[in-house]
Amino acid sequence: MSDEMAPKVPSVSAEDGLIAARLDEYADLIEVQGADGFRVRAYRNAAREIGALPEPLRKIFDRGGTRALVDLPGIGKGIAAAIVEMLTTGHWRQLDRLKGTLTPEALFRTIPGIGEELARRLVDTLDVESLEDLETALRLGDTPVPGIGPRRRAAILATLDQRLARLRREAGPASAPGAPPISLLLDADALYRAKAEAGELRRIAPKRFNPTGEAWLPILHARRGDWHLTVLYSNTAQAHDLGRTQDWVVIYFHQDDHPEGRATVVTERQGPLAGKRVVRGREDECRRYYVATDEGSAPTPADGSPA
Repeated sequence: MSDEMAPKVPSVSAEDGLIAARLDEYADLIEVQGADGFRVRAYRNAAREIGALPEPLRKIFDRGGTRALVDLPGIGKGIAAAIVEMLTTGHWRQLDRLKGTLTPEALFRTIPGIGEELARRLVDTLDVESLEDLETALRLGDTPVPGIGPRRRAAILATLDQRLARLRREAGPASAPGAPPISLLLDADALYRAKAEAGELRRIAPKRFNPTGEAWLPILHARRGDWHLTVLYSNTAQAHDLGRTQDWVVIYFHQDDHPEGRATVVTERQGPLAGKRVVRGREDECRRYYVATDEGSAPTPADGSPA
């Protein structure tokens, strides 16, 4: 067959190649860490489809936004959201978390004017882990941060607003994440802690607070109904300072048509719920749940088995 007759192979841009490689890497990681086969195949199929696109993802996204990405073969809403994050920020937090390389200090250093020392002070003073958390804390201004005066604070907020604006615009108000029921979160927390204690979970080596590079942090992927869950012990500065790394459990959750949300489950230390596991910020719901449990009428978690 002559060169003129040979079928043309799409030329994949460097950016698309990187995105496809990240999707493949994510599939490999969640497969090793015990995720269900359907989810693994979805990310691998998406990576393969990106390699066959006739034009770059960025052009498609600039022209039609997230909707245009979802219309592509093999790209569902969840994967489209990941692609949008990579196109707009250059990062993908879900992948970095599974690799153990996600640190808020490194994330904050991507903001102009924030160096290594200031990033550390922001994390230690405000106990924040994401750009969204940082924006909220700085806007509230309840806790002063050494080295951040009104002018620098305004400059950082302006950068955060610009960086997060498109992500929010693409997500839209209708896509604001819901939250799993309390019963589901407490069930996932109990399952994770039991399996972690029994040594049944794959462990990752977080970059943060781990100078020896030890793989000590157990990770669980589970599916409950249409909720995808990733569960880990908290690896924050506050958890380490208070000696609660084996008590505080962080649950990342998402549905295919929503961005990722996060919940933290802890053992309550005082009050009527003392000694019980509660979801931070949802204490009233937990109280009602335990009352219903005592009465034998607590709701059961959505059907689904651990991934």
